[in-house]
Amino acid sequence: MFAAGGVSSSIGRAFLLVGIIGSLFGALASISSARSRDRTVARLIPRFAILIFAAAVGAFAIMEYAMITRDFSMAYVQKVGSTATPALYNFAAVWSALEGSLLMWVLILAGYTVAVCFWLRKKMDDVLANWAMGVMFIVSMFFFLLSFGPANPFAVGAPGVFDGPGPNPLLQNHILVMFHPPLLYLGYVGVTVPFAFAIGALVTGRVGEGWLLATRRWTLFAWGFLTFGIILGSWWSYEVLGWSGVWAWDPVENASLLPWITATAYIHSVLVQERRGMLRVWNLSLLVSTFSLTILGTFLTRSGVLNSVHAFSESAIGPWLLTFFAVIVLVSIGLIGWRGDRLHAPGSIDSVVSREGAFLINNVLFALFAFVVLLGTVFPLIVEALQSRSITVGEPFFDQLVAPIGLALLTIMAIAPVLPWRKASSELLSTRLFWPAWCGVGALGISVVVGATGFMPLLTFALGGFASGSALRQVVMATRKQGLRGLVGRTNGGMIVHVGVILIAVALAASNSFTHSQELFLKTGTPAYFSGHSFELIKIVEETTDRAISVQALISIDGGKAYAPAITKYTKVGMNIGTPSVKTGILGDIYLTLEPPVKQDSGEAHIKVFIKPLLVWLWIGGFLMALGTLLAAFPGRRRKPTDATSALIGSNDVE
Repeated sequence: MFAAGGVSSSIGRAFLLVGIIGSLFGALASISSARSRDRTVARLIPRFAILIFAAAVGAFAIMEYAMITRDFSMAYVQKVGSTATPALYNFAAVWSALEGSLLMWVLILAGYTVAVCFWLRKKMDDVLANWAMGVMFIVSMFFFLLSFGPANPFAVGAPGVFDGPGPNPLLQNHILVMFHPPLLYLGYVGVTVPFAFAIGALVTGRVGEGWLLATRRWTLFAWGFLTFGIILGSWWSYEVLGWSGVWAWDPVENASLLPWITATAYIHSVLVQERRGMLRVWNLSLLVSTFSLTILGTFLTRSGVLNSVHAFSESAIGPWLLTFFAVIVLVSIGLIGWRGDRLHAPGSIDSVVSREGAFLINNVLFALFAFVVLLGTVFPLIVEALQSRSITVGEPFFDQLVAPIGLALLTIMAIAPVLPWRKASSELLSTRLFWPAWCGVGALGISVVVGATGFMPLLTFALGGFASGSALRQVVMATRKQGLRGLVGRTNGGMIVHVGVILIAVALAASNSFTHSQELFLKTGTPAYFSGHSFELIKIVEETTDRAISVQALISIDGGKAYAPAITKYTKVGMNIGTPSVKTGILGDIYLTLEPPVKQDSGEAHIKVFIKPLLVWLWIGGFLMALGTLLAAFPGRRRKPTDATSALIGSNDVE
């Protein structure tokens, strides 16, 4: 077995080495083709892309095979593998720790590289395309080097080990572990594509709008994957951690939120550049910031500098990531400065009361949002580095500063969709905002009638109604003219995304402001009452498996179905994990946790009950955002499909 494991380790390392070499020669071929216009060299680029993808697939397959077959001769399998781990979580264990997660990063990045190369197959001799592919290969080489060197997943383990602890218990008790990390990585890694084309545009001097049109869908899909990954992460937190919340401003949560904020700002402001040729420097800066923040987020989550339930253990890759981050920022700033004379906008904002004026305000708000989150995330690290003392920036800091920004963004979401380009008259605004304003008034009235109180929640509900009315107005107008096909396209797909965002904002405002909880001591057959609901303990059940001992309290809610909050002790690591049970409803959730200690034969259980108003609408909003992203990715009926690769031949075409 150990001999076989040694062979697997050697083969896995060989695949990574092939990936490094393929990435190096792919970068050299791309840059050489860009400089020499040699078509023979250009034809080599797809071959190197296929080579590194095959190498990444091979390396990942070797690791999965080692995990599935429980090859404990490998150190990584000793670390996260176990004979008792169910097959589903054993498969997902590959990306449950540092080395395996970076291996999945390599796989996804190589997949993007070969996909972009295939997409560019008719333009492989184009200079901008060559430079973009060169950047993709360089980034791929860096991550292959990380996996080959300081984050080697194929190291041979200590002899005589025949079992392991399995993945972190928090990562083996919910199905979302199969989807949340891969989707998040698809978003994280996906922003490499527009970043590569931005660098290519700067190097070649093609800083017009051609490359923007060419990469629009790549950016949108990366943003969509990142969005859905964050939503699923919040769902996982809600269903697994037992605290009844969805977002705690944890530093690792913030690491995924930061590139999402800058990418969202870019998706909005790029419309101004496409339409008016403005905000060129700003859009390039947003793309660079988004990609840079993915690297910074990787450093925060994988270097061991943060203590978090989401973070990986201490590792040696921190200096590598920081150096790469610094190189990206310095090179990008240098290129933007070098091309400064070509980045002057041919247009200007005629009036603040216009579509482009609203997008500019939107950008300022997103920039402020990103600054607040970044400051609160890295400030404790800066203090610790400079003063050797630990401080914590908690939820109150973020809540107090982010809430006003969120309300301002809701206001912009209500007004911007009805604004025309260049300038809007007061008569036009009053006409187009009439029904959205009444939707806001109606939402406020309903909130008061059902008993909502407090300035901030009521303002959120009113602005949510206002913004929803504006988005739905656009959707209704489109479907009246074109039927359901009117929903397809950037504008109307974007409005579906807006509705999803509004639902999330309203759900968060309701659940954060009006959640109430109570601890109950239940005895078998004797119901207890809280918030208009009855809770009756049916029985306590204990289940023992090879990996854990689980104690469940079967509790009937309102005389109906029994729900089963549990406490599970994972015997190999000696860790107790509480698992909540949730009764989900349109108007609110009933969230149950079982509190220790629990005795099976006592006929008693100590539980905690949380009443969470409207929380299910957060998940509905997330799915609407995913749907809207998909609809926005395809041209509407009134927009002619564009050959994206031909759009690379943009304005300011100098080489």
